[in-house]
Amino acid sequence: MSDVSIRQRLASGAATLGLTLSDQAFSQFETLVSELQRWGKRINLTSVLESDEIVKTHLLDSLTAAPHLAGDQTLDIGTGAGFPGLPLAIINPQRQFTLLDGNGKKISFVNHMIATLGLSNAIAIKARAEDYAPANPFDTVIARALATVPRLVEISAHLVREDGQLLALKGKHPAAELEDLTAFPEWEYSVSKLTVPFLEAHARHVVSLRRK
Repeated sequence: MSDVSIRQRLASGAATLGLTLSDQAFSQFETLVSELQRWGKRINLTSVLESDEIVKTHLLDSLTAAPHLAGDQTLDIGTGAGFPGLPLAIINPQRQFTLLDGNGKKISFVNHMIATLGLSNAIAIKARAEDYAPANPFDTVIARALATVPRLVEISAHLVREDGQLLALKGKHPAAELEDLTAFPEWEYSVSKLTVPFLEAHARHVVSLRRK
């Protein structure tokens, strides 16, 4: 898939999501795709290495979370190869992003991408969420396919500001997981359906959790 078609696919998908990408953002996304492929041949970053699949399953899937962000400080836990944190940082230069993962090789890649893309609004830290102790909690903590919803609350509640939110990006509606939230009565939640452009047949949901 050429850079032109990557740009076309991104432009079409972003428009479906109500997003307008700048020329700089397009260039950054193209670089992210090529570097993910280059690094992915050497280390296990992701099983998805074909350009069109990267655009759909990593970039556009990450961007579906954009309307749900709140506040200036966002923490992406279990970011892996930088998703959803890197795409969200690219289109939100006014927000600060911290990308967290316990895998050193993946954090090396994320640090490389932050430097290569010139993302002054992003940092990467090698740590597990349950062990991370930042100076200040975050407005939004987000996780993409990392753990069950109750487990996310368990490992990241200390990272969410008192009036902040925890966003869990999930596949199918996690009804069974939500039933288990009774163990955390101080949290309330809402579920929104997400539609990923070009992956409409695949169920996607975001669970938004806040303290009562």
